[in-house]
Amino acid sequence: MFFFTRYPSSTLLKTYFPDVQFNRCITSQLIKWFSNFREFYYIQMEKFARQAILEEVTDSKHLMVSRDSELFRALNMHYNKGNDFEVPDRFLEVASRTLREFFSAVRTGKDSDPSWKKPIYKIISKLDSDIPDVFKSSSCLQELLQS
Repeated sequence: MFFFTRYPSSTLLKTYFPDVQFNRCITSQLIKWFSNFREFYYIQMEKFARQAILEEVTDSKHLMVSRDSELFRALNMHYNKGNDFEVPDRFLEVASRTLREFFSAVRTGKDSDPSWKKPIYKIISKLDSDIPDVFKSSSCLQELLQS
């Protein structure tokens, strides 16, 4: 799911986990997992943005996340260890945009402000895409593995 949405609401989560008996504790746990997923994602973005600066990249247009990039491999290994899911192209676009936002912020010194990441989070939260209906099925994994 993280490949489609980085900021799911509790309502969205309930829609896509029909076999889960939701209560406050379980909802909180799922929200926390997504928070942890985001934290890893943003840590990787900042790390690779700073690395690009050290490599003297000067224009963010040169920063792209492709399926053969080191950043993609790190994210895919974290979110898709068994490589069971085809990562949507839209995720690569969002990841590239995120990387460029971090790069620009660090390059212009915005990282000296304690809340420098908040504007980036706001931009990226608006880039979530629809989750395919196949994820609503309790047999989702089997269906995706067969296709």
